Amino acid sequence: MGDNIRLIKIRQHFQKNGLTNVKGELQKELQKFKPQIKQGSSIALAVGSRGISNIVDIVKVTSDFVRACGAKPFIVPAMGSHGNAIAENQARILADYGITEQAIGAPVKSTMEVVELPKGESLAAVYIDKNAWQADGVILINRIKPHTDYHGNYESGLVKMSVIGLGKERQASAIHSFGVYGLTELIPVVSKKIIETGKLIGGVAIVENAFDQTMLVKALRADEFFAKEPALLKTAKDNMPYIPTDKIDLLIIDEMGKNLSGVGVDPNIIGRMKIFGQPEPERPTPTSIIIANITNESHGNAIGVGLADVIPRRLYNRIDFESTYTNGITSSFYERIKIPVIAETDLDAFNIALRGCGYVEPGKEKIVRIKNTMHLEELYVSESALHEIRDLGRIEIIKRDAKLFNGMEFAEF
Repeated sequence: MGDNIRLIKIRQHFQKNGLTNVKGELQKELQKFKPQIKQGSSIALAVGSRGISNIVDIVKVTSDFVRACGAKPFIVPAMGSHGNAIAENQARILADYGITEQAIGAPVKSTMEVVELPKGESLAAVYIDKNAWQADGVILINRIKPHTDYHGNYESGLVKMSVIGLGKERQASAIHSFGVYGLTELIPVVSKKIIETGKLIGGVAIVENAFDQTMLVKALRADEFFAKEPALLKTAKDNMPYIPTDKIDLLIIDEMGKNLSGVGVDPNIIGRMKIFGQPEPERPTPTSIIIANITNESHGNAIGVGLADVIPRRLYNRIDFESTYTNGITSSFYERIKIPVIAETDLDAFNIALRGCGYVEPGKEKIVRIKNTMHLEELYVSESALHEIRDLGRIEIIKRDAKLFNGMEFAEF
């Protein structure tokens, strides 16, 4: 029945507040680190696995700044267990983003070896990347945004990267073994232990707007992380994109991927967390979810696939279970790596997922289709969903009567 479905393509008008000169702004901010960088010293630049706008430019400007101070920069992957916890895979993830020695002018040193540090009163062991520890200083580079697993004063950002990112798989496993408590309570404790070593110079904090554009770059000294990151997190939350309707029968997500979200799809956007003991987001409230495909940049890591109810076999065939399970088991949130119902085609997936919504009067289905959870400026909605759209003054109708299907597959977005 789904092959006759027609949707309405709409555009959301989010605030356009991206920086016009990211490089120039960053160059000014980095001057704060100059007193801490000594002539001839080696400085590790810690870079993660998320897709961040302007990341190559940001890393290169930071590397050039370190070199201009007379020091020697190099890059370390700061991404916990990602890439199946294999050093070569983590370097490849950075290369996929364009972060290579050739592009940046600084070598990439990837290892899963860590140094264990005194843990003091911390319940969790404290680890740090061996190459970073052997450097004279470390500068973290990361985006500040709401986390996909928990909420608190310090979510995705510099505090978390100093722990789970910089501590590699050993640290990620140590923290996640405590469940949500480890994320909310132990990350700040371990981060303070790392900062107390004096190894961290600081971090480049990046905030993006609803268009996935860089809107803020701030250089924070390590001793400023805890005081200043919460305000940046609030700014990130205030500028997040969103699905403009709360009540949804069927949500179709064209693609998931680690480059888009740490969980493939952002639970804050789709309204599903699936972590025992953690409350589900208040909105939106989709009854059924289809995830249709996975990005090439995810290298088959399909953590988050369990947030869907139905997937087509195309996505299933692209899953690298070793990588997915390594990431998922490290996190200990197993619901997110369970396999949904597998449909042979997109059309089958649609019909199965819609059936899961219970009885909905034909023609009254509230359907929303998005490309992914990072890019929400343009999306498709059914007529019934359009009636539920909030902030109608910020919605523009681009096209009516858009076909959902091209044969047995979803039409091109």
